[in-house]
Amino acid sequence: MSQTELFASPPVPPTPDRQAGLGRLKAFTPLMGRRYATQRNFDFGPDDRSNISVLSAHVRHRLVLEPELAQAALNGHGLQAAEKFIQEVCWRTYWKGWLELRPSRWSEYKTELSQALDALGEDEALRRRYEAARDGLTGLECFDAWAGELIQTGYLHNHARMWFASIWIYTLELPLVLGADLFLRHLIDGDPASNTLSWRWVGGLQTAGKTYLARASNIEKYTGGRFSPDAGALAQEAPPLDASLEHPAPQTLAAGEAPDPDSPTLVWLHEEDLHAESWAADRLDVRAVVYQAEPLARGELELGECAARFTQQALIDGAQRAGAHFGRTAQAAPDIDAVIDTARTLGAKQVVTQRPAVGPGQDQMAGYRAALAQADLTLCEMQRPWDAAFFPYATKGFFKFKTAIPAVFDQLRLS
Repeated sequence: MSQTELFASPPVPPTPDRQAGLGRLKAFTPLMGRRYATQRNFDFGPDDRSNISVLSAHVRHRLVLEPELAQAALNGHGLQAAEKFIQEVCWRTYWKGWLELRPSRWSEYKTELSQALDALGEDEALRRRYEAARDGLTGLECFDAWAGELIQTGYLHNHARMWFASIWIYTLELPLVLGADLFLRHLIDGDPASNTLSWRWVGGLQTAGKTYLARASNIEKYTGGRFSPDAGALAQEAPPLDASLEHPAPQTLAAGEAPDPDSPTLVWLHEEDLHAESWAADRLDVRAVVYQAEPLARGELELGECAARFTQQALIDGAQRAGAHFGRTAQAAPDIDAVIDTARTLGAKQVVTQRPAVGPGQDQMAGYRAALAQADLTLCEMQRPWDAAFFPYATKGFFKFKTAIPAVFDQLRLS
């Protein structure tokens, strides 16, 4: 591999299919070690993402799987040298597990967002400030550039996401949930758990005594001087939005369900898991593959164009691969009635899928389960071994979680 290929920057937004994701994984593997650890915090801008993998959207939709990233890092560098990269892969799993144990936080977020959107209709001054921030018209050069990049590419460097959220909350004094909603709807890797809980962390609502303050010197350093904001234009303090921090007690995690090997089956593909080839469903009597026809809404407002386009094309890619794998033509299902009709036509008795995480997917699945039961169809929600192994460690902070990584990797036979 040439130096040009090794340090090449991936396209943003990336190509939404598994082949492109695997290609990027292969190209970035040599950089997952110490170079990633020292360079990962730098945001060189949308034209240079050579220091990061830009695989988050592929992982979000499981076009590329977490164990594949972890195994590549282990093979290329070993656990110690690739520690930072592996931890970044595991952070997303930690947030998902944390919210899985405390789903009421997602319900609260939806309620607070609805109230904040109502406030926009009642408070004209608030609405104008919100629209200026959303449209990148605040007069803060760095913030406005990130707002534009978010809308135009559906992506932001992780460090820029933290700066953006901090400025949104503490400098512009806008409601946290409106910023979280903007990210969730526009990011191609928009994930309910990572997004909601990361915004809460910046505002001091996730970890007691922890907030994040965007500092001019930090922005200048880690953007390589692309931005040099006036320190006086940014908030000087970042007090927690709520001094009383008490989380719900962790709930019992539901175990994944095992499909009936003797039951005629419909494989149901949704946007959260688009690698049905690894569902361990090869011995089932699969009558058809049906897939979610359109991307799910991620809030009350419209899904961003980049996120919608990436998800739609990813769904098609996943469906085509699943259809080829099971030897069946994949069919788009616009609603649960279409799934039921297909099952009845083909004599299927169970619908097999992967369990969505807490968020819009799980909200939808709860209603679908009831509809399928009424149609005398069994819904089987399987669970990835990665999730089943890691989620129980998300009871507290990330420190406990990350110390479990070696043992979980042994359990998953990653070495």
